[in-house]
Amino acid sequence: MNKGLVYLVGAGPGDYKLISVKGQECIAKADCIVYDRLADDRLLACARPDAELIYVGKASSDHTLSQDGINALLVAKAREGKTVVRLKGGDPFVFGRGGEEALELVAAGLPFEVVPGVTSAIAVPAYAGIPVTHRGIATSFAVVTGHEDPAKTESSLRWDKLAHGADTLVFLMGVENLPHITAKLIEHGRRPDTPAAVIRWGTKPEQQVLVTTLAGAAADVAAHGITPPAIFLVGEVAALRGKLAWFDKRPLFGKKVLVTRAREQASVLTAALEDLGAECLEAPAIKIVPPASYAPLDAAIAGLAAYDWLIFTSVNGVDHFFARLNAAGRDARALGGRKVAAIGVATAERLRAQGIVADVVPAEFRAEGVVAALEDLVKPGMKVLIPRAEVARDHLPEKLRQQGAAVDVVTAYRTVGGDSDGTGLAAKLAAGAIDLVTFTSSSTVINLLDLLGADGPALVARAKVACIGPVTAATCLDKGLNPDIVAEEFTIAGLVAAIGKLYKEELA
Repeated sequence: MNKGLVYLVGAGPGDYKLISVKGQECIAKADCIVYDRLADDRLLACARPDAELIYVGKASSDHTLSQDGINALLVAKAREGKTVVRLKGGDPFVFGRGGEEALELVAAGLPFEVVPGVTSAIAVPAYAGIPVTHRGIATSFAVVTGHEDPAKTESSLRWDKLAHGADTLVFLMGVENLPHITAKLIEHGRRPDTPAAVIRWGTKPEQQVLVTTLAGAAADVAAHGITPPAIFLVGEVAALRGKLAWFDKRPLFGKKVLVTRAREQASVLTAALEDLGAECLEAPAIKIVPPASYAPLDAAIAGLAAYDWLIFTSVNGVDHFFARLNAAGRDARALGGRKVAAIGVATAERLRAQGIVADVVPAEFRAEGVVAALEDLVKPGMKVLIPRAEVARDHLPEKLRQQGAAVDVVTAYRTVGGDSDGTGLAAKLAAGAIDLVTFTSSSTVINLLDLLGADGPALVARAKVACIGPVTAATCLDKGLNPDIVAEEFTIAGLVAAIGKLYKEELA
């Protein structure tokens, strides 16, 4: 049997986007991923659907699997001929016990590679606005384990050297031993009033930063209830946070946002909200699925030559229409001679990707805007095709028919209820663990409330509600929800801008 290969991959300090390109590539090709508590679960989204995922998380005094057990597991999986990723928080060789795992693989005659990660010793202070070195203040830094047992008869740390050996000291995993660490540093001559900082869950949306002093750190941590995982930093650079803090100054920092958009499309909204500091929970309230039958759409495509106008009211409509057009062995040339309208910028951009430049994109991105834009362009007797969702407002086709047009509405796709955990969402909303719920269509409103059950409106009302436009907002009102935010521009970018504006005003 072929030998497997083990990649010891550093997942970075917490922010899942800080993983290296190579680390992400290793996850994508792995047969088996062995991951720990400090590796963000979203990194696993890069894994193959058939990859074996094994959690071996270790919290203080709570080990899912011992280190010896982890070593044995890596050897066993590699001997099965598998490509294995050992995904570890931070960097594998900076207090990550990656060296121990590598030696075990060497002893077993198994190949391995190390993929370095961004260590929390540098990244966590950076996200707190604290550079570990700074000209004129700190020209050296040391990274120290804070996990040494204070009951040991003899410390392996040279406290007499350490107290003055570097300008900045960064202790990893040191919160529980803080009284011992601070006492030892002061005992060996470090000034009690030296600026210090404790940073919990650094680089993540729940990051907490406590600026203190060497002498006051232990009492301040106890008073604020700060628990692991956290780092302890000692040095004059800690005082720079007052001027350099950036990560936790963003308008949505610390806010937990529920994204109800379809899973395939949620990432765009999630990424934009995360850029503003939010922590997003993706719980798709809808799924985009094919129609029960493509026959009506296929028939319309076969008869395209008879239409004067094609009107696309969503990106999904564009995607499904062109998928069926391609399935018929045709391409954008089949639309030659026909006029095309798109309900908004995103839909127009998706058409452009198919080689079609929309003739009309209304200023108002909803059915009323399309009607106004086409009022003088669609003449009596013209034939119009609207490929759209199975269930949608009839305002557009009705108005066009009133103008004398012959309008065919065909189902290009359906929106159905998502597969999110309604019980889990209800519990989070009831506990106040969600600050904002976003709705990008009427169907997301209806289906989320269906997922939540009879108490849905009351549960959602415990958070702020943001709607992509007035139609979605009207659905909220009809369901007993009062939107706090309604985007002025009915796009994802417009929704994000409206959310950011509200929270910026609250911070002002």
